[in-house]
Amino acid sequence: MAGHSKWANIQHRKGRQDKARSKLFSKLSKDIAIAAKVGGPDPDMNPRLRLAVNNARGQSMPKDNIRRAIDKGAGGNSADYEDILYEGFGPGGIGFIIECLTDNTNRSAMEVRTALSKNGGNMGETGSVTFMFDQVGKIEYPLDKVDEDTVMEAAIEAGAEDVEHDEETEDQWDECEPVHTIWTARGDLGAVSAGMGRVFGEAKSINLVWKPRNKVNAPDKIGQIARIVEALGDLDDVQNVYHNLEMSNAAMATHEAED
Repeated sequence: MAGHSKWANIQHRKGRQDKARSKLFSKLSKDIAIAAKVGGPDPDMNPRLRLAVNNARGQSMPKDNIRRAIDKGAGGNSADYEDILYEGFGPGGIGFIIECLTDNTNRSAMEVRTALSKNGGNMGETGSVTFMFDQVGKIEYPLDKVDEDTVMEAAIEAGAEDVEHDEETEDQWDECEPVHTIWTARGDLGAVSAGMGRVFGEAKSINLVWKPRNKVNAPDKIGQIARIVEALGDLDDVQNVYHNLEMSNAAMATHEAED
């Protein structure tokens, strides 16, 4: 029975990971297609497309998938999407920022509102959550690619604001590759990522993200917040979800013990 239980757990974990990977590839393909549609199919002449392609490569997206997404966008076959940001709250006043890329804002708003309300949360007014976050640049390199001191020196030289060396990535309920995280000011992301790239090559990811100014320590809310993150992540229009719940090892241990 124990062996069967372990097998079931492995299969369940693999299923979750495959689902997350499929969702990630769909998001990356949409980013690439839209960038190619707006700025043309040449990454050397289109910074947005270059960033999207680099992120796709960093996530081991197949070259054929990348090429199809570029061709789709350049051929004008992709829908007219717009970026939209929603704000909301989870149990315990945990703040959420939800980034969407959508061709139907009414549908996106309804789906986001439903995902929040069905899991104990609610939509917020514009500006009700963003003041608790800063939009900053985030660059990731695999932890085993280079040592901490070398990353730190290169980041300082490139003009980064901070570096973290994560044994396990925060804000993830699934297993993730540990990374060096390089933080930059919003306007410095391009210059810092270029400087890091000259030293280490392509990053795992390069993005503008919403970083909480202060995190809320509420270990009893982790399960509920996890359900909201999962529900939002399942929506096709949702690109990124950010929250300000503290995801420390101690808090996660408490959550796992309760489960």
